[in-house]
Amino acid sequence: MDSMRGQGGIQMLLTAEQEAQQIVYAARNVKTTRLRQAKEEAEMEVTNYRSHLEAEYKQKISETSGSSDSTEKKLEVETEQKIQHLKKAASQVSPDVIAMLTKYITTIKT
Repeated sequence: MDSMRGQGGIQMLLTAEQEAQQIVYAARNVKTTRLRQAKEEAEMEVTNYRSHLEAEYKQKISETSGSSDSTEKKLEVETEQKIQHLKKAASQVSPDVIAMLTKYITTIKT
């Protein structure tokens, strides 16, 4: 009778081990499937984010390049104004500089 109980116990252990292996196998399959799904979702998010950033970049480029003509003209006007201001300042100081240079050149130190 003890041998029958021993064999039944061994059979129960083998059955339990097989069930445990099936549970582990199923869990691994679920984990693998979920990891694959998470990877696909992450790749989709990256693709969407990248396309969003590229669209923003293209919009900024079109905004700035569209106004580059006006910016260029504005810079030309500012540059011309500065040149005229420097010419005016130089013409105002020029007689004094010429007089000073003439004085130093013609004065003899003894």
